[in-house]
Amino acid sequence: MTMKKILILGGSGFIGSAVAEALTKRGAFVTIPTRDRERAKHLLLLPTCDVVSARVSDPDTLDALIGAHDVVINLVGILHGDFDATHVAFPKLVAKICARHRIDRLIHMSAIGADTNGPSQYLRSRGRGERAVLEVAAKSGLPMTIFRPSVVYGANDQFLNMFLRLVNLFPVIPLGSPHATFQVIWVEDVARAIAMAIDMPQTAGKTYPLVGPKVYTLRELVEFVIALSGKRRAIIGLGPLFTKLQAMTFEHLPGKLMTRDNVASMSIPNTSPEPFPAIFGAPADMESTVRSYLQSAGGRARYPYFREWVAAPPSKIDTAKRTA
Repeated sequence: MTMKKILILGGSGFIGSAVAEALTKRGAFVTIPTRDRERAKHLLLLPTCDVVSARVSDPDTLDALIGAHDVVINLVGILHGDFDATHVAFPKLVAKICARHRIDRLIHMSAIGADTNGPSQYLRSRGRGERAVLEVAAKSGLPMTIFRPSVVYGANDQFLNMFLRLVNLFPVIPLGSPHATFQVIWVEDVARAIAMAIDMPQTAGKTYPLVGPKVYTLRELVEFVIALSGKRRAIIGLGPLFTKLQAMTFEHLPGKLMTRDNVASMSIPNTSPEPFPAIFGAPADMESTVRSYLQSAGGRARYPYFREWVAAPPSKIDTAKRTA
């Protein structure tokens, strides 16, 4: 990679941190604006990464930041809140400013299932966001690449780790939407694809799915987490009615573990008929990449249960063998 100056919007979070590390390893100069510099202090260790205090919601601030860079990566996204402001209006503004400054490349992060007619507000807003930035690119000639990841996992994710916390706390897991399907993708594979795309002219104007090599049900993923924990836990799969009632309850709790809109998103497969793009290499499977988390999850005693999960379909694991 040439010594490009790259701006990452939403760069202090889980995915953004991995992208920043991947880019600095390739010799890029990375800028990450944040309202809370303390939250991004871990990024200060990266040799060519600058963390700046800035409110990117301010158009003038955003304009100045974008104008000082060659490439812009927009990773800003939410799971609940003002979807139109975050997923439609903001990406459109980013694209317009990029076009005005003739930025070399805009990377736009969307999501698997993004569709203006999708079943949830989240997916519909992602679809409208894609349409908005594509319209700007079509009119201006802005080189842009869109990525659509499935659920992203990694050492610091809020997906598998959330279930691990629940498994450690409760002996019974009432699981809404247990048959929902996901093609989970490792955060390092996502970061690699984004970093590589910047130096690949053929990726401009393209939309790529970022998915792992396997499809899992939500129940299988939770069974996997239980296997890692080494605990004896029961899963009670909830039907549609009780899934919605559970989501309604969670909406009123701190952190909003689940909302009815999340449930609506899970009503369609979080998968792709197209595989992970071969031009970015091969994606890792969850079972092998998660090995690195086992020590922090509880030591070598977890390994027998992990091996059992890998060797047999999750539904056939004898959870009675696990000790609390």
